[in-house]
Amino acid sequence: MKIILTNEVSGLGNAGDVVEVKDGYARNYLLPRGFAIRWTRGGEKDVEQIRRARKSREIATIEQANEVKSQIEGLTVRLKVRAGDQGRLFGSVTQADIASAVKAAGGPDVDKRRIELGSPIKTLGSHKVTVRLHPEVTARIGIEVGAA
Repeated sequence: MKIILTNEVSGLGNAGDVVEVKDGYARNYLLPRGFAIRWTRGGEKDVEQIRRARKSREIATIEQANEVKSQIEGLTVRLKVRAGDQGRLFGSVTQADIASAVKAAGGPDVDKRRIELGSPIKTLGSHKVTVRLHPEVTARIGIEVGAA
């Protein structure tokens, strides 16, 4: 099945790419989760719009990525969340929470889709998360999760 990716999918492509995948993969995984849309002649017009949007928020060069990396890794990011007596959170810390905390700490805008959590953050304390700034550049951010 021919599809147009609307988000970056690891091992498949970036937003705006037109790719050929197995029918079941597209029908059962990519389309329901909103990672892709079906390719049509009319949808081909959407590809250019998706690519322009991707260009505006994408870090183009390795030098830019290294500059953003140095800004991010120098930050102390603190999050205040609701937690129980044992230090367990009511819910978990999401990528969007981390992106807004980085911005509030004086850092650059970070796309929440570029933040990779190894496992959900559900406890108070110090945690490390990875931000994929460029295919060749990743940054590690220290997150301090405290009770509100």
